[in-house]
Amino acid sequence: MDSSRAAILEGLKPYEPELTAIRRDIHRHPETGFEERRTAAIVAEKLESWGIEVAEGIARTGVVGTLKGARTGQRAIGLRADLDALNIKEAAGRDHRSTVPGKMHACGHDGHTAMLLGAARYLAERPDFAGVVHFIFQPAEEGLGGGRLMIEEGLFERFPVDAVYGMHNAPGLPTGMFATRKGPFLAASDGWTVTFRGTGGHGGAGAHLATDTTLALSQFVTAIQTIVSRTVPAADVAVVSVGHIAAGDFDAPNVIPAEAVVRGTSRSFKADVRNLVQKRVSELAHACAATFGCSAEVRHDGLFPALVTHAEQTGVSLAAARALAGDKNVIAEAPLVTGSEDFAFMLEARPGGFILIGNGVEADGGARQLHTPDYDFNDAILTLGSGYWVSLVHEELG
Repeated sequence: MDSSRAAILEGLKPYEPELTAIRRDIHRHPETGFEERRTAAIVAEKLESWGIEVAEGIARTGVVGTLKGARTGQRAIGLRADLDALNIKEAAGRDHRSTVPGKMHACGHDGHTAMLLGAARYLAERPDFAGVVHFIFQPAEEGLGGGRLMIEEGLFERFPVDAVYGMHNAPGLPTGMFATRKGPFLAASDGWTVTFRGTGGHGGAGAHLATDTTLALSQFVTAIQTIVSRTVPAADVAVVSVGHIAAGDFDAPNVIPAEAVVRGTSRSFKADVRNLVQKRVSELAHACAATFGCSAEVRHDGLFPALVTHAEQTGVSLAAARALAGDKNVIAEAPLVTGSEDFAFMLEARPGGFILIGNGVEADGGARQLHTPDYDFNDAILTLGSGYWVSLVHEELG
């Protein structure tokens, strides 16, 4: 850590109580995609109170704050955080637990928002940089394409940037550490739905007369396990998983259902692998349906492209993290992550980088993973995350 960056952390330290309060308040009041009105209002109010120019209502509930440096400069950069929560019931046991039934911040977007707010306040009070910073608070990251909608609504035409940067917390990565990589980093994400249709029938007296959709579905769930192991080249990375199955009525276990639905996700990093996985899902669905005298309807929903970082901006990200945390706490060749991120859309539109910040490791060596009822953002990294953003601004616009 160099002395100037140590001063950043010292300057941010007095903000810790407020940032923690903001983070926990947002956590108590989670809002899912395109519903983040309360969260957006908090962001806008804070930015305005620090003298930052604010634009609201971008992609419905998005907010962008714009800050010009005190020194002359033509470059502009964007720093992005996400606002939305998930449809998950939070586990009991913490004082700031969600007050909204069935919704919680299970991915740390409450912390991402608070960290970018901390950086915005610091830079507003110390605008010793040349150029413009746009603080981008994006709605609906969790599968609804809020980042794509911001771009479609002219985000980078209204707020031009030479580069854009994102950050996400990483459970299992120790606190104080950062990790990134050049090129493909996070996976493309696709959803798929297969609906099997048959005649159904009486499960006791008429089973031999029915076309049984549960057999087709069961064989399909087994068959798709061969896509990665026997279709995708061994040197490539892909994941195919089932996340939802529905058929029949709980109160009618003696009735063979006439319709059965299975839904899942697939992840990949290359376009040809992505297309291959989708092709095999469809082929296997129709083959399994035909085997048992049923029909299959297949729907594919492309969610996010692969997140691909740009070499120059990844170098900037690394320099900012190393200056703040030291070389030994920065991983420059992080492994591929099969999670996905719709920040990928922004990196398709503009050059940029993406970095992971350690959310910590439990005493037993494990971690409370993202998208689970037990997860919680680690307030101990709020200052470090804000400091990274400030360090990045100094690297880009200093």
